[in-house]
Amino acid sequence: MNKISINIILFSFLLLVNICSAFAERIKDLADIDGVRNNQLVGYGLVVGLNKTGDKTRFTGQSVQAMLNRLGTNFPAGIDPQVKNVAAVAISANLPAFVKPGQTIDVTVSSIGDAKSLRGGTLLMAPLKGVDGQVYAIAQGNLVVGGLSASGQDGSSITVNNPSVGRIANGATVERSVPSPFADGNTITFSLHNSDFTTANRMVQAINRLLGEGTAKATDAASVRVSAPVDIGQRVTFVSMVENIMVNPDDAPARIIINSRTGTVVINNMVRVQPVAVSHGSLTVTVSENLQVSQPNPAVFGDAAGRTVVTPQSDVGITEENNRMFMFNPGVSLDEIVRAVNNVGASPSDLVAILEALKSAGALRAELIII
Repeated sequence: MNKISINIILFSFLLLVNICSAFAERIKDLADIDGVRNNQLVGYGLVVGLNKTGDKTRFTGQSVQAMLNRLGTNFPAGIDPQVKNVAAVAISANLPAFVKPGQTIDVTVSSIGDAKSLRGGTLLMAPLKGVDGQVYAIAQGNLVVGGLSASGQDGSSITVNNPSVGRIANGATVERSVPSPFADGNTITFSLHNSDFTTANRMVQAINRLLGEGTAKATDAASVRVSAPVDIGQRVTFVSMVENIMVNPDDAPARIIINSRTGTVVINNMVRVQPVAVSHGSLTVTVSENLQVSQPNPAVFGDAAGRTVVTPQSDVGITEENNRMFMFNPGVSLDEIVRAVNNVGASPSDLVAILEALKSAGALRAELIII
């Protein structure tokens, strides 16, 4: 029995033990294999068969003329075809890793002109190219559009979702595969989704504990290099074992995320506050203007008449909320922070102001990120 077979048996036994870990996650959920990724494709094409909802741009007419000329129809030169049933579109798709010629992928079709809707249209054969300019897939098919629009003769209209974007399931056939470094060398590198030295070290320990000391080695906070068989068949089996090893990831750094546009505040469980007293209230100043009209009696002497005068009268009021002061004890937890803020009735905007003040005072043990 070779070393690979012994390791498989050992792995199968210990994997059952690791599954019972409360907060453990699989390596495949924490990291990706370096070099194994999707590739973006893009193309240009024409959608035909629209019900007078196509675009009126000049390049659409030029594209129709060029297509007809390639198909053997001599279109008169200098004439711009006015077509209402055709739309120029951009086509995008993701080419998965290890995909082979003959397989199909989904494509997204988006109007790049002033087409009102792509509903009911058919995409004509269009090449999809990669960043290197090579054709990797050919797209064609009937669009599925989730949006719709309707208009009346009086100019009123209604639009639901986005009718200028459609999708074709399995709409592109792969013509060329992308070389992958998966079979190169005698090592495989796992790249963590979130860089963390502790998580990388725990991953190394978990792999070495199950597959032998020295099998894995961390090169930095985001990369773990694992020795792998050279034979491609054994390598696939080996990676299947490694990616199912359970690892306890470390807690994320103490962070508070604030969305200044929506007022959303997210606080993770590692946030701590030093001893500090907080009092938060709002001061409201109200200024109102009242116009008073003065109408004097007619003049008694002479022919002169009295004038009507408008006199402004201002009322200024100041209101200050009488909120209570609350105090944070040393190293309070997330639950205590939320409970203390809720007790004084602070709104999301008030909470943002309190957190910024705590950070400025040096009492907040967390990174404050405003997006």
